[in-house]
Amino acid sequence: MSEHAPASLTDADDRTLAGRAADGDVRAFEVLVRRYGPLMRAYATRILGSNAESDDVVQEAFVTSWQQLSTLDDGRAVKSWMMRIVSNKSIDRLRARREHGDIDDHDPQEPIEKSPAHVAESRSQEQALSQALAALPEPQRQCWTLRELADYSYEEIGEQLDLPTSTVRGLLARARKALTREMEAWR
Repeated sequence: MSEHAPASLTDADDRTLAGRAADGDVRAFEVLVRRYGPLMRAYATRILGSNAESDDVVQEAFVTSWQQLSTLDDGRAVKSWMMRIVSNKSIDRLRARREHGDIDDHDPQEPIEKSPAHVAESRSQEQALSQALAALPEPQRQCWTLRELADYSYEEIGEQLDLPTSTVRGLLARARKALTREMEAWR
């Protein structure tokens, strides 16, 4: 072991973990799953509006990640690469819903706090945001979700949605303006 090697896999950087996982180290991949799984699930849940569906999509994303890890050129980009996979899987799921006509079928997200007042307030706020997001044109909603929930750069959003960066900026500006107006009561 070199003097710069991490004491355990949990302390290893993404590049090391991705490299080891690409070589077949299941434990290294498990660390990446634990590290980014909650973010991937939160992102998929926000896109899909369903905890059950987001679990399925994240599971599919992990399988795809494991199978295609050897294609990742830069192990330092493993987070954005895995988020892109879950994004693609989520968007595919939305497209499949549209084809089957059940776009509004979703489970409400459970609040973290348990007090009745906080639960009621959280649900009302979440419902208001969901309605405001649902009222946005789809390109604005996709750009906002990728930027605000997945922390994609404007360039990454443009690549993901096949749009010029200037269009992404405009869509985000319009989405933010509409959401600010709709969520004014919650400030």
